[in-house]
Amino acid sequence: MYPMLLALLVVHVTLASAASTSTDSSLVACGDAYFLPTQYTCYDGGFLCPIHDGEPTLRCGDACYNPRQYSCTHAKLTSVSTEILSTAPNISSIPTPRLNASSPAQCSEEPTTLQLSDPPYENNFYSDCNSASQVVVTSPLPDSNLSIIGPRLLVAWPAGNSWVVAFFEPIEGPNGTLAIRLVNDPGATQPLQGGHSAFSNTSDSIAQARVNTLVNFNTSARLTVPIFGSIRTIRDFTKGPSILVPEIQDAIVFSESDDGGASLSRLWLDNVTTTTMSFTPANSTMGKVNINNQTLEFAAGTYNFTSTLKYPQLKQLSASEVLNEASQDLIVKSPDQTKSLSFLSYTNKLLAGAWRFLTYFGRDSMISLLLLQPVLSEGEGGAIEAVISAVLERVNSTDGSVCHEETIGDYAPYLHLQENVTSTAPICSYIMIDSDYFLMPVMQNYFLATETGRRRREAFFATRASLNFGHQGTTYGELSRINAERVMRIAGPFAQPDGQTEENLVHLKEGEVVAALASEGFFPEHPEWRQLAEDYATVWEDETLAFFTVVVPPEEAIELVTDYTTEAGYGFPSHTSSITSEIVYHGLALNGNNNQSLVKVMNTDDCFRHFLLNTTNQNQLTSYLNSTASNILAPFPVGLSTPVGLLVANPAYGGDPVYAANFTNNAYHGTVVWGWQMAMMAAGLEQQLDRCMSGNTNVTTTINSTPAFCADRSVYGNVKAAYNHLWDLIEANEEQLSSEVWSWLYNEEQGFVFEPLGALPPPAGQSPTESNIRQLWSLTFLAVTRNKGLR
Repeated sequence: MYPMLLALLVVHVTLASAASTSTDSSLVACGDAYFLPTQYTCYDGGFLCPIHDGEPTLRCGDACYNPRQYSCTHAKLTSVSTEILSTAPNISSIPTPRLNASSPAQCSEEPTTLQLSDPPYENNFYSDCNSASQVVVTSPLPDSNLSIIGPRLLVAWPAGNSWVVAFFEPIEGPNGTLAIRLVNDPGATQPLQGGHSAFSNTSDSIAQARVNTLVNFNTSARLTVPIFGSIRTIRDFTKGPSILVPEIQDAIVFSESDDGGASLSRLWLDNVTTTTMSFTPANSTMGKVNINNQTLEFAAGTYNFTSTLKYPQLKQLSASEVLNEASQDLIVKSPDQTKSLSFLSYTNKLLAGAWRFLTYFGRDSMISLLLLQPVLSEGEGGAIEAVISAVLERVNSTDGSVCHEETIGDYAPYLHLQENVTSTAPICSYIMIDSDYFLMPVMQNYFLATETGRRRREAFFATRASLNFGHQGTTYGELSRINAERVMRIAGPFAQPDGQTEENLVHLKEGEVVAALASEGFFPEHPEWRQLAEDYATVWEDETLAFFTVVVPPEEAIELVTDYTTEAGYGFPSHTSSITSEIVYHGLALNGNNNQSLVKVMNTDDCFRHFLLNTTNQNQLTSYLNSTASNILAPFPVGLSTPVGLLVANPAYGGDPVYAANFTNNAYHGTVVWGWQMAMMAAGLEQQLDRCMSGNTNVTTTINSTPAFCADRSVYGNVKAAYNHLWDLIEANEEQLSSEVWSWLYNEEQGFVFEPLGALPPPAGQSPTESNIRQLWSLTFLAVTRNKGLR
């Protein structure tokens, strides 16, 4: 801790102090008072705060304060600076705050930094023992689509899923000529510096994270649009019709500083949290930053940039803390990926991706855990329990649903206000239908399959929920039971005699893991589950595929692929000469839009079944594995294979132009590549092939007999060839593997070439998708590696 002597002066400004009535035309009304806009700011239609040294002060209860020096917590002011606000009308003081017991520790290790280039985006990460931040600079490339890519400076914090962003344009010259870059301080090896402070006044506390850097503009620039607050706000702005929320934008205060700089600050809707950004010329010869009608104007040159967030910070897991003891060597072998994993890992949750999904996502967390578990830390305070506890804290205690995405920080009160409710309570969405069904496999993998999990089971499930998601005080054991009851309730109708109908296919779920947990006494309230869940699982495993199976005769397949190649219009070859037998795949869903009874899109979702299940219906398993392997080996658009990776969707066999129109290379779920699906497919195929060699079982069954496909030389060879071909694709695209999603372009000279999804014009009526430079489930290749014994 840094010993500091703090002094706090509070400026109480009443309306009476400025309520002199005047006929001066420069005066503006504020309630019953009149004021000069150059001297005061009017808040809430009737409360005046002075402008001090050219910088507006903000309201805090009945007081006014400088956001650079103070913070407002529950209508009380707290200082995070040794500077003292100068005397202003009606000054009084409050007790001097003390250094909070939770104030930042003096970090014993050097900060962790990471620079990742993904033109036109340059990403920089900074974290230490107190805070973490990501800075992204965007500068258009010569061939960038300027309608969707422009100059931008963004700072994101995991704490509160928060950020500040500034959009720029050149003052002189056409669009595309302004370039922004971060500059290293003399002697520094990277551009970011960080800081953190936390102080308390009585029972209140506030934390401030800070990031500093040097920002260079190659030509004169104008900051046109700033947005402060939640990452969700900018996601809405970039993905929607670029609508700015007045109650958020109007709260941004522009201020000049004596050193020629300018700052922007905003008090959040919680009336407590403050975010700021400031620019100061790096040398006095550059002139000052001009404020002009809610914009900032800069001369070409370099500026000191600082951004702060006064919000409780998360406790990050370092790379050595997020990895188990046996995997510590990855820190040296894969420094980029392990630093990225650490940036997304905290003691109470793992985050989905940087920067767009810098918060809890249930499905992402659990899928990532299933794949990453071999390398993650176990026990109390480890990464595995962080994931499971985060899910349980957010389970809907009424119906057992798993939270898909949490809404926290500045976006929570915003959504509450849309319902005419004043609240800062977090919100969960429960819209993802398959999130509910990953919790039981995740629990079994840890609490039954590992020694640490078995030892931790009793203490962990006795833990009581502490977060404000509606069931504080409920034990983790109770919450897991409520989720299991949901699984069994939904699985029941389809598993009944003669219940295998389309109507009962509500949500796909293999119930076998519930049986395994029940047999170990996890759910004493339901002893019948020990057998019932196994019975349900058998029915679901054996009877569901038939509803989704698509078999296309070779002649029809050739015609469909030829037509699709023409309709798609990308110019790639049809490869129909490779179609010599029927094409078999499994559709995405039933009862799709446009009167599609079955959504006939070949896809990579086969990976879930191969990875999560060791099925025992031999004919079905052999056929399913063989079709998966064939579709991996076949070049797109016959199959899923391209030089840039395995496509998650192939609409060539739909037989309706709507498929080619919707599943495109610029659509988020279109003919694009997702790294984590390649990871799960590789892990799933290896698991099935491993059954041939060792009889090993996976976590969802105790049956270990050697499958029939192992003795079928043709099928076994096909699966093994697909496994190796997939790994060849993975290794050829190593540079992209850790990002969220990517796409391609096609030309006759080079064929399929990598292209960032966000660089492509979006589908009609949609906004462009900027891929996260690092996505949690795309880091699963830290644990999923090639089995050289299968070459």
